[in-house]
Amino acid sequence: MLFLEKYKTLCIVIISALLYFVFAYFLERTAFNTFCFLWCALFAGFYMLLQQKNTTFLALAVIAILFRLIFLFSTPNLSQDFYRFIWDGRMLFNGYNPYLYLPENLVQQALQPIAQAEVLYKGMGVLNGSHYTNYPPLNQLCFFIAALFASKSIFGATIVLRMFVILADIGILYYGKKVLAHLKIPVKNIFWYFLNPFIIIEMTGNLHFEPVMLFFLVLAFYKLQQQKWVWAAILVGCSIAVKLIPLLFLPLFFQWFVKNDNNSIASRNRKIGKLICFYTLIVGTTLLLFLPFYTASLIENYSRSVGLWFGKFEFNASFYYVFREIGYAFRGYNEIAIISKITASLTIAYLLYRSLFKKAIKGIPLYTSLLFGISFYYFTATTVHPWYIATPLILGVFSTYKFSVVWSFLIFLSYESYTNTIWKENLWFVWVEYLLLFSFLVYEIRSKSKLQKI
Repeated sequence: MLFLEKYKTLCIVIISALLYFVFAYFLERTAFNTFCFLWCALFAGFYMLLQQKNTTFLALAVIAILFRLIFLFSTPNLSQDFYRFIWDGRMLFNGYNPYLYLPENLVQQALQPIAQAEVLYKGMGVLNGSHYTNYPPLNQLCFFIAALFASKSIFGATIVLRMFVILADIGILYYGKKVLAHLKIPVKNIFWYFLNPFIIIEMTGNLHFEPVMLFFLVLAFYKLQQQKWVWAAILVGCSIAVKLIPLLFLPLFFQWFVKNDNNSIASRNRKIGKLICFYTLIVGTTLLLFLPFYTASLIENYSRSVGLWFGKFEFNASFYYVFREIGYAFRGYNEIAIISKITASLTIAYLLYRSLFKKAIKGIPLYTSLLFGISFYYFTATTVHPWYIATPLILGVFSTYKFSVVWSFLIFLSYESYTNTIWKENLWFVWVEYLLLFSFLVYEIRSKSKLQKI
């Protein structure tokens, strides 16, 4: 019987490896039917692997790493962003501040500040090339190192960038296991993230740097559990310096440091002082990492680029699309500028509510609060790219909720947009995605309501 179980596991691994190979080297992103088959088959294999009782933690870790290594020599086939990563890294390598130059302007003026400038500009696309970079400084450091090792080879640069993502994921595996052990949650839960086909394809395959951000964040959680809040603050600052999204979590740390109904006034004041120092270290670390890039134009260019994601772009949104249709009905045109401000205000209000008016939380309830905080933000956002789901996915690992795992599967429906020669989103696919997701979320909340308040 044990032999049959091992044989079954081996078959799943071999078939999954072959499917990953096809995905990495033969899939065209316009071939949505093929994409759907591969995606669903890989998730089926992923689920079956996690159900194998006799598969050890080490075996699952090795399998997940091997799946990642299949993508090592591939070119990302679902995203063009890596061309901009390489562009920014080479600009920095050649002594240019990447926050100050538009690729579009340099190419149109026939300037060649970096190797393969025209190829990179064509690869990243007009939309990306016509805006200032919005990637924070530690992200830029990764891009720079890729240029350091491969200043004239796009293929070589993708390998270096991919190694950063793989190593970051291994770090998440290592420290995520420690966080789970402290929370008294089965450590194999980390494989809902580490073995997840969405993570392997979207991060390792398509070179999105969420794992680097999440590595610093998970390590910060581990340091908080050790009561090493100074190190935790520095690590949160590093996480923000990779992707800005952890800024949303700052209000919720109030729960960790201060919220305790049994505190005396003196104890509460000490905790507030510690919290202020914690926030100061986070902001200081982030600003310090931006400092080498500082010029008079940096703030204007960077804020303009980041602001585009809130006031101009729309993709795979849920409640925002409902609000947009209401705006069309009453005003006759897209009110994205107003709606995005309203949804941002709602997110801030929700985070403050969870921080100030919910019961004191540490341990699993804290991660649940972080999970629902980031999920609320994405539920109301104008743009929800697939790789964004990595953050709620890892937070879900540290909670008792699995809706983010379901979301990591359903997100494949958003790729239907790539089947069109001229990009166009089919809202029926978006509707199905969120209908299924919210149905599962409501089911989870109702099933857990008697055991845990969210």
